[in-house]
Amino acid sequence: MRKMNSSKHHGKGKRGGGNRGHHYRNVKSNRNCERSLAQRESELASNSGSEDSSSSESANIDKQHGSAPDFPIAMWDLNQCDPKKCSGRKLARLGLIENLRLGQKFAGLVLTPVGESCVSPQDRDIVQTSGVAVVDCSWAKLDETPFSRMKSPNPRLLPFLVAANPINYGKPCKLSCVEAIAATLYICGFISEAEWYMGKFSWGHSFLELNETLLKRYAACKTSEEIVHVQNTYISEEQEARNKPKDYKEFYPTSSSSSSDEDC
Repeated sequence: MRKMNSSKHHGKGKRGGGNRGHHYRNVKSNRNCERSLAQRESELASNSGSEDSSSSESANIDKQHGSAPDFPIAMWDLNQCDPKKCSGRKLARLGLIENLRLGQKFAGLVLTPVGESCVSPQDRDIVQTSGVAVVDCSWAKLDETPFSRMKSPNPRLLPFLVAANPINYGKPCKLSCVEAIAATLYICGFISEAEWYMGKFSWGHSFLELNETLLKRYAACKTSEEIVHVQNTYISEEQEARNKPKDYKEFYPTSSSSSSDEDC
């Protein structure tokens, strides 16, 4: 789940970010229209394998995408997740995120289920000045999570996005910590920094590609209200597209001529 940022952490986000790599490839559209979320899920599913914490860590750390942030990135780790599968734990092992104590206040933007408004480009100055933090807990143990002990003047919710992590691939809103961090950075205009964090995971590119359309739409908004409107419109469009009868005429034969004359 999502993790939180530390007000004291200035510089940990820079570790390992000296080289700048290529940007992620875009998922191109068919027939001049954007492909549906279902099509993107199908295409990317084969590329989202399980993350081996020991062998892939050293391999992925050498692949630099984007640039490291110059603001704090932190989390409250409640030790509810499998450390071998937890994206927050991996970031901590790599020195790319700071751990916060329960009761410790964070001055930046905090991603939490108790937030009252969505992350939006209006939050850019908060992120630039004080950073981003998430809560690293299990989705199955939300009722046991002491959110009241993780305080910030800027609690936020994330809008609709689809997870690409190996645990919850294809599930709406079930983002891992690193996905939540990257989504916030992207929406607030820190695209290179979002790529940098997702570049630490072999499946990271899938999250940005799967949600490319939505992330771009969110980033083009100005306020939290606009974000919610874009989210609701997108969900309606997707539901309508999935319920629409499929037209297979393009696959029908265009000629009545026999294929017997053709070589097999």
